[in-house]
Amino acid sequence: MEEELILLSRARALDQEAIAEIHDAYYVSIYRYIAFRVNDVQTAEDLTSDVFIRFLGALRDRHAPKNTIRGWLIGTASNVVKEFYRANKRLQHATLDESTPGEGPSLEQSVGMKMTNEQLRQAMRELPEGQQKVLALRFGYGMRHKEVADTLSQSEGSVKMLQARAIAALARKLSRSEFH
Repeated sequence: MEEELILLSRARALDQEAIAEIHDAYYVSIYRYIAFRVNDVQTAEDLTSDVFIRFLGALRDRHAPKNTIRGWLIGTASNVVKEFYRANKRLQHATLDESTPGEGPSLEQSVGMKMTNEQLRQAMRELPEGQQKVLALRFGYGMRHKEVADTLSQSEGSVKMLQARAIAALARKLSRSEFH
């Protein structure tokens, strides 16, 4: 924690090495958090870049976080994802299969997997925001329960309960959609 505060202090002084160190340390985790919530690799990369651009802007404008880099980046990533969905609410995106014919799963299996993935993403979007964040931090960002609790300023028990409810809700939604 103390190392993060020192790094943050250096970044707030616009130390280029500190800023690069923050980017290198947090890029993959923020990308995974965002990629868990959006459907497209390019979009996840763009949104992740936007998070770091906002971080640079906050440093330059003297509105940088005072206590935590990770918490600020995750909060910003969450807002960026919300803004993305708000802006693209009416757009429908189709994912293209770039594999070579004859490789991998059959057409039937491939269509089934894509339908399942899209159903999962749709079901996740229907979860309450808190449950979405917990799942994204746990499985997208790869955090432990304790880290998620610290990041969200909640108890570890509360995070475990949110995760359990989210998984149960997803299971219900997906099992209903299989029969329709």
